[in-house]
Amino acid sequence: MNQLTVLVTDDDQDIRDGIEIYLKNEGYQVLKAADGLEAIELLEQNEVHCIILDIMMPNMDGITATFKIRAERNIPIIMLSAKAEQTDKIHGLSVGADDYITKPFHPLELMARVKSQLRRYVNLGTVGEPAPLVEGLELDAAAREIRVDGEPVKLTPTEYKITELLLKNAGRVYSISDIYELVWNEPAYNAENIVAVHIRKIREKIEADPKNPRYLKVVWGLGYKIEK
Repeated sequence: MNQLTVLVTDDDQDIRDGIEIYLKNEGYQVLKAADGLEAIELLEQNEVHCIILDIMMPNMDGITATFKIRAERNIPIIMLSAKAEQTDKIHGLSVGADDYITKPFHPLELMARVKSQLRRYVNLGTVGEPAPLVEGLELDAAAREIRVDGEPVKLTPTEYKITELLLKNAGRVYSISDIYELVWNEPAYNAENIVAVHIRKIREKIEADPKNPRYLKVVWGLGYKIEK
């Protein structure tokens, strides 16, 4: 596989340079941007496989940049923020980020999260693998695509991974902790709101009526499942 490229976006040059050192030590190619506008320009000119994106930046903040990126691309986005409140984390995830890490952070933790997101993004599944189909909900693992009644829906990598997990195991109930640990590859801690935000976003994309879902069901007190 060709060398993977990570775009680091932060208005603090020391943070950009520090992250670059660790990423290059892991074998990644690195692009750097000082704000959201510069990040979007680099995305248009380069093939990027993961974005590390600060929230508070001049010219264009990380939230606005995420909205614009998600309109066209589904590459993984890891948000950085000095705000550690749960509501800030939920907001970042709700606009399309796949992961969120607060400053100050340990560089090795950030590297682990980058690797996790890239594994999910570049693993296209096994060619020829049967595509699960549940009453019009179809998974094409080779294309990393979910289709509803034959029409593809645009999911973020994390939304895709959750849907893939539930669809491949249709009828089985997964607890919030199960979903978090299987998708994020880390122990579940305060995962309820994080998972709930992603479930809501998935429903908005695959359900005709998200408030009365046809596919993605909640099993009260137990977790979530995709109905057979």
